[in-house]
Amino acid sequence: MVDVSKLHVGLKGTARLAVGVEHTAPRVGSGRVAVLATPVMINLIEAAALVAIEELLPQGFQSLGTHLDVKHFAATPVGMGVEAVAEVVAVDGRTVSFRVAARDDMELIGSGTHERVVVDVARFDARVQKKAK
Repeated sequence: MVDVSKLHVGLKGTARLAVGVEHTAPRVGSGRVAVLATPVMINLIEAAALVAIEELLPQGFQSLGTHLDVKHFAATPVGMGVEAVAEVVAVDGRTVSFRVAARDDMELIGSGTHERVVVDVARFDARVQKKAK
């Protein structure tokens, strides 16, 4: 059993991004309008969750995203900054739940919830390698 005693409600992580052409929907294949792509916003949200907890996990353990329920409701143009924040709202065994939000320089652009599960990297990798064969 993994020791997650350092994880607690209220931990927060933040990740930032300056939106470049490479972050737009046409570039990542999620649309035709050259604004921040939803998958990129989700990636930024996951990065914020990592910042919140990864350094507190024991050696040999990491967290993996298992669930996202996010709305992306405002467009962000190229050149604008985006910041995602993830706050731990529950720790239940190996499962960590977050409230997440993303804002650009003008407004809230997305929000929702995210879950991650803490795994033993060696055991996880062994299962993946077995599956790959």
